[in-house]
Parts: sequence; structure tokens; C-alpha cells
Amino acid sequence: MAFESLNEFLSMGTHGPFVWSVYGISLVLLFGCYFSSMKAKKDQIKRLKQRYLREQKS
Repeated sequence: MAFESLNEFLSMGTHGPFVWSVYGISLVLLFGCYFSSMKAKKDQIKRLKQRYLREQKS
């Protein structure tokens, strides 16, 4: 399907708002998963360091 202008591509007939909102929601969820996993990794490393230091003292 070819579009003659960028505006036609963005509006996609009458389906544009649905299509682009799904892309937006998907990107938000992907970034959320990424940052959530980075925070979980950072927290796990912190807990492991604390555990290691506790075990070294005893």
C-alpha cells in the first residue's frame, strides 16, 4: 500500500489513531520493562555485595 504524502501515511485512512496509539503503548511498555529490569539488576548486585561483606566479617 503506497501513500502519496506523509500526512496520508500518518492518518492511514481512518485507522491512524489506533495504529499509532498501539505503537506508542508498545514503546512505553518496552521502555518500562527495560528500566524495571535494570533497576532489579542494580538492586540484586547491591544485595549480593552486602551479603558478601557480611560473610567476610564472620
